[in-house]
Amino acid sequence: MNGAVVMESKTNKKAFWGALAAGLLALGILLVSFGVSGVAYAVPIAGVGDFYVEFDKLEGEGYKFYPKLGETSSSDAAPQGTNIIEKLTIDNLQLYKDFQVGGEWIRVKIQASKPVQISGLQHDAGLIEANAKFQNLALAENNSTDWTKQFQQTSSTIILENAKLKTHYLFQETINMAGMKLTVEKIDKK
Repeated sequence: MNGAVVMESKTNKKAFWGALAAGLLALGILLVSFGVSGVAYAVPIAGVGDFYVEFDKLEGEGYKFYPKLGETSSSDAAPQGTNIIEKLTIDNLQLYKDFQVGGEWIRVKIQASKPVQISGLQHDAGLIEANAKFQNLALAENNSTDWTKQFQQTSSTIILENAKLKTHYLFQETINMAGMKLTVEKIDKK
């Protein structure tokens, strides 16, 4: 081959799944807060289409991520990732959903002006964009015929900053959302 070097590129699984998991987790927390003020218990949100969650910072303990196929408003089986976090705090949480009503678009938005405290979070997301930090990060592959059990990521802590998540399902055992504000407004959708 005349001294040519052939290189094969691979996707860094650790970085990819870490970023995906962190985003999914943040989105889940925001969806749970939808329509909730004060403290809510065992609140699932699913089946109403894509929700978006944005926040400045999420700090969590006891993090776990695994891939899955899950239901969305437009598909019975869309690729997603499940994020599970035991305890977390989110700063500047914003959750929103856009709806077409007649010929106009409206946005239902929930914001929290104070840090949001959540325990027992499960979040399924299709997209996470964030700056992520993990402590004691472990990536594990398992020999299984079930593809959803072939890969898992865990860490003792997770920090997501400047995050935006597209989520499909959110469940929280408890959420404390002081300073909650709910708005409904017309938007220009392009």
